[in-house]
Amino acid sequence: MNITSLYPQWVFTHGPALLVVLPLMMAVITALLPSKNAVGAKLAWLFTLGTVVVCALLAFALLMQVISHGPVSYAMGGWEPPIGIGYYIDALNAPILLLITVIGTLCMIYALPSIAAEVEPTKRALFYSAFLVSFAGLLGMVATGDAFNVFVFLEVSSISTYVLVAMGASRDRRALTSAYNYLMMGSIGATFFVIGIGFIYMQTGTLNMIDIARVLQDGGVDSRVTKLAFAFIVIGLGLKLAMFPLHTWLPGAYAYAPSFVTAFLAATATKAALYLLLRFSFTIFDPSWDFVAKSLMYLLAGMGIVGMMVASLQAIFQNDIRRVLAFSSVAQVGYMLLGVGMVTTLGLTAGYLHMLNHAIMKGALFIAVGAFWYRFGITQVSDMKGLGKTMPLTMAGFTIAGLSLIGVPGTVGFVSKLALVRAAAENGWWWAVGVIVVTSILAIIYIGRLIEQAYFHPAPKIGNKTVAKNEAPLAMLIPLWILAISAIVLGINAEWTTSLAEAAAHVLSGGPIVEFPHAVGGH
Repeated sequence: MNITSLYPQWVFTHGPALLVVLPLMMAVITALLPSKNAVGAKLAWLFTLGTVVVCALLAFALLMQVISHGPVSYAMGGWEPPIGIGYYIDALNAPILLLITVIGTLCMIYALPSIAAEVEPTKRALFYSAFLVSFAGLLGMVATGDAFNVFVFLEVSSISTYVLVAMGASRDRRALTSAYNYLMMGSIGATFFVIGIGFIYMQTGTLNMIDIARVLQDGGVDSRVTKLAFAFIVIGLGLKLAMFPLHTWLPGAYAYAPSFVTAFLAATATKAALYLLLRFSFTIFDPSWDFVAKSLMYLLAGMGIVGMMVASLQAIFQNDIRRVLAFSSVAQVGYMLLGVGMVTTLGLTAGYLHMLNHAIMKGALFIAVGAFWYRFGITQVSDMKGLGKTMPLTMAGFTIAGLSLIGVPGTVGFVSKLALVRAAAENGWWWAVGVIVVTSILAIIYIGRLIEQAYFHPAPKIGNKTVAKNEAPLAMLIPLWILAISAIVLGINAEWTTSLAEAAAHVLSGGPIVEFPHAVGGH
């Protein structure tokens, strides 16, 4: 049976717009809810959870539609592109939309106890409202087919995220400094990006992505303006992506934000930025152009390799668990950029696959770390002693995700790292194969430290009494174990995720899209 037949037709007609409009509308309603008591906070949580669940169902329906019938386009207000703003869902961004909404759903389940412990009661409704704005911004920047709209949603998501990070000040005042640093770096990245969009408009006279690609194909490839546009866009998105050495905002933001925010951002924000880098580099510009090809190969792959090594080494010497995982994220971004920089179908497939798999791994790891803090206030590596005995289920989920990050066979990390090795070998980049192996060994060291503390040390004592087993709440264990089990199931049978990555790579390797798809909605 065709899954799309289970959905009403309006889902496919208006789904692309609803994905963005619904959370924005609900953000306003949630902000107006009373926050002076636990009932108001619980109501805000229920509204937010319901919204992200509906968005997840919409994203799944759109992915099935793309798989079964091809790309979906939507003309906002009935104004056809390039005059109006169009949303365009294809095999490249449909999996990202599903990823963001599913991770958002799991994190919202986790948020019930987590936010109650980390955010002041009077701020919880506003917190959930800010999250919905950030959530809508991420979905908007992935779904839109208009270049300036990308900038708008990028800022919508970023500004609300700065607020979410700053709300970690209730637990650690350093969250304010981290949010300010994130604001400064994010503003610089957004400025570079919008300048690049300005140069594109100067060259092409249009902001619709498909129209831009067509105009650039007709001429203007060798224009200095086109080259400047590409340079500014890559730098701007590289900063949002936390590409080494533009990653300095990330460790602080991940370490001191509320645990819920860290888990959501680590699994989604950098993935959305990588999607934009892929969209602009391969379907608006053209990797066959000399300056694009050299940028991808020398800049992205080069910085990816350096980031893999340097960030992995930095992770080894961190004492804060969250900073260990934050630097690990910078290294994992390097893996993705390495695949992209190969500019081959196999390399793009491997990089895209690692992006999907990393969201599963890192989401589980940060959810578990939040649970450690929730029960015992643990943030330091040395404080993890005996956690395998005091929080066995939580630590087991953390261990599975950690082993996947290392790349142990039977996990999603192994699948995507093996794909990267194959792609590098096919390209003749044996030095890259060596770097992948070395950085995986470094991952054994920094993840191994955490596992060793938990399982090879006795549980701590209070006086003469050993700390009793005190597992994380069910609302934290459910999303943790859904992700941990996914890391194993999709590691043993990776056919579905690999097929999604191959379809995305096919879109990218097909070059710029130079024909308008038929609009199915917005009339």
